[in-house]
Amino acid sequence: MAEDGPVDPATIGERDAPPVEEKPYKIIFEANKCFGAGKCAEVSDNWKLDLSTGIAKPRAYFVDENDLDENVRAAEICPAKKDRGVIHVVDRRTDEEIAPDPNGDGTLSVDW
Repeated sequence: MAEDGPVDPATIGERDAPPVEEKPYKIIFEANKCFGAGKCAEVSDNWKLDLSTGIAKPRAYFVDENDLDENVRAAEICPAKKDRGVIHVVDRRTDEEIAPDPNGDGTLSVDW
């Protein structure tokens, strides 16, 4: 039975996620607000710009420490939503947004 109301972004993908100990970071991507600037793909191997659709896409939604910095950079460089970005890197252990964190307090800035 579906719940009424908005989806909590922190719960997205968790049912099929790898263990937190292996991949403690999650990418939440607001694809419907991506306008294809491609800056994420320039700074991160995890991101690919599909030239046929003009939309970026991550290769992996769950990452470890080795892939954290490049995904944080992709989130911070995204110009969508007036530079608030549509790529969000979340620490699954705390549900805090690491990047872009426009509010400066770790609250999820997903806007849907």
